Amino acid sequence: MSYAIIRTGGKQYRVKQGDRLRVEKLVAEVGQEVELGDVLARGEGSELKFGNDAAGPVKVKVVRHGRGPKVQIWKSKKRKGYQKRQGHRQDFTEILVVSI
Repeated sequence: MSYAIIRTGGKQYRVKQGDRLRVEKLVAEVGQEVELGDVLARGEGSELKFGNDAAGPVKVKVVRHGRGPKVQIWKSKKRKGYQKRQGHRQDFTEILVVSI
């Protein structure tokens, strides 16, 4: 089965056709097909191609946009009375790999 290693949102993912995954938010509408051009490698069985040999985009379809679970940040300094609470929810885009 063929697969590709792509880079998006500063992270690398190993994907194959039909995979669903969450990546950093992409600027695209739900249902729209997007080409991810930053392909680092392509593989077919035991064969692996890098660089210009792996050239060509990976087509993905945007399934939905959302926000991840809340992460609580709590800072304090002992004996100083300093306390700070903050929360953060990271935006994501769920994609479906259409073709490699």
